[in-house]
Amino acid sequence: MRATIQRVSSASVSVDGKVISEISNGLLIFLGIEDADTGDDMKWLTNKIVNLRIFNDADGVMNLSLLQEEGEALVISQFTLHASTKKGNRPSYIKAAKPDIAIPLYEGFVVQLEKDLGKKVGTGIFGADMKVALLNDGPVTIQIDTKNRE
Repeated sequence: MRATIQRVSSASVSVDGKVISEISNGLLIFLGIEDADTGDDMKWLTNKIVNLRIFNDADGVMNLSLLQEEGEALVISQFTLHASTKKGNRPSYIKAAKPDIAIPLYEGFVVQLEKDLGKKVGTGIFGADMKVALLNDGPVTIQIDTKNRE
């Protein structure tokens, strides 16, 4: 699994011109799933995200997690996170999981994240043409890949 995480002051996702989910202070999480991903990847990633200390404390130092900040989360499926640009100029998405594998892992990720946070998590619609609006706070943008646990 690959995630691009952005600390936001606000974020929303729209489908067909209608806002279907929005958050205030928290994390916008773009999630890419590949065929090799498992439930273990999902649990490791949700734990990493909720405990990542990227929110400012009283001294202005990034020292608080999403849990401590009591922030919100918005998860957007994004197969393009697995784009390969090795050959030519047209990205290949061969590593991105097909819906029969990706959807259960995406839904499981959202459920696990809700459990870890103890609150509802906003989502987009898997496979839909979505418009995402955000106000990046910092800016803070971090990429995490469960296959490269640095």
